[in-house]
Amino acid sequence: MWIVLKFLFLLWLVNLAPPLLSLLLKERFRTPLDLGYRLNDGRPLLGDHKTIRGVLAGIITGGTLGWLLGIPLGIGLGIGALSMAGDLLTSFIKRRLGKPSGSVVPGLDQLTEGALPLLVLVPYAQLGTAQSTILLLLFCAGAYAGSFLFSWIFLNRAARRYRRNLRPGLRWREWRACDMAYHPLHPVLNADRIIYYHLLMKTAFQMMRLYGRGRKNALAIRLNTVTLNFEDLPVAFDDYTILFLSDLHLDGLVGLDHAIGALVAPLSVDLCLFGGDYRSNLSGPYSKVLLRMRRLLRAIDARDGCYAVLGNHDCIGMVPPLERRGLRFLINDAAKLTRGTDHLWLVGVDDPNYYEAHDLRQAFSDVPAGAFSLLLVHSPDVFDEAAAYGTRLYLCGHTHAGQVQIPGFGPLVTHSRAPREFIQGHWRFGRMQGYTSTGVGVSGVPVRFGTVGEAVLIRLKRKC
Repeated sequence: MWIVLKFLFLLWLVNLAPPLLSLLLKERFRTPLDLGYRLNDGRPLLGDHKTIRGVLAGIITGGTLGWLLGIPLGIGLGIGALSMAGDLLTSFIKRRLGKPSGSVVPGLDQLTEGALPLLVLVPYAQLGTAQSTILLLLFCAGAYAGSFLFSWIFLNRAARRYRRNLRPGLRWREWRACDMAYHPLHPVLNADRIIYYHLLMKTAFQMMRLYGRGRKNALAIRLNTVTLNFEDLPVAFDDYTILFLSDLHLDGLVGLDHAIGALVAPLSVDLCLFGGDYRSNLSGPYSKVLLRMRRLLRAIDARDGCYAVLGNHDCIGMVPPLERRGLRFLINDAAKLTRGTDHLWLVGVDDPNYYEAHDLRQAFSDVPAGAFSLLLVHSPDVFDEAAAYGTRLYLCGHTHAGQVQIPGFGPLVTHSRAPREFIQGHWRFGRMQGYTSTGVGVSGVPVRFGTVGEAVLIRLKRKC
């Protein structure tokens, strides 16, 4: 029985190696084994989730760990290679059946991956029929349980309707920040954030007797009007008005939602854009945020509707209930706005910071070359990538202009990789113009010093 358990352990580790490596390496060295080749049925040969690095990981794991378990190197490499061959055979069959890449088919997924290595194991270890059957059944049960757990944590099926790159690292962060929101272990998993913001930072402002004044500053939001001129703006969009609201953090400061409503209710604009970060905490429940967003949406008068992107504080689970209230999310996607025969393309990408889920190539895939486009992103971090796609206006937030600025020095922290000239207000990068909002709400400790929260009214003008 011991030898069966040893081989079972090895097969499970070989099965685990490819997804574990994808979690660690993310998009690096991720070359599809089939190189994107499609058969006459129009479907991929294997699918882009079967990569060269994954196959090598399985084979090397078989050889290395097999050797550590006392199995000859050649036998271990053979076990790894045959297990990977079974995995690829399964993928080939599933593509022919029309199953999407990464889908799990109980039984089929595990059977060939566990059965083919028996071609080496049976003669080497002289396994009998009973031992081989037990080994195969245990492998299938354990591999399926592992794939189910992996899918639950890392591959949010509900998010597949959106144009997102479902990398394992992204799903780990979502699981921690969103899926565990109502779980008793949530405070434990996010203890570092709770200690830093709610204990250390808040206590520091209270000890300096600045907390009350900082909260008052944070509630004193303003409407900032900005006019941006473009030589190539389509004629029909001359004098087009956009209400831009970013970093609302609606559950972070009592009274903020009412202050925002009072500020935007008198306005009538062509378009309203939301730049992400609707809740205050990086993790936990967001039901209050959904309720307050619905009230805010009712107060906004925008002829072409309201569009939004996700920020690093947000969860993909927020999207469906808000879209049912008329808010359209652009998750690595684009929308065409039309005035007569003229068009303006609105492009939005997923969060490029915490979740690193942005995909500019996917987002711009439907935008015609040379079209006038406006890019909505949560943060300024991908300004250089965006310029390469020819976008003319880049709208973002995230930085809060530091939220606390020191006179003569500026913000202490921006939480952005972008240069400091991009962390607040209007800026230019080549032919692209950008605007980074100071944000409506506050994050972490609900205070502001040296900065003012803003809703931005942007007016597009055609430069003659």
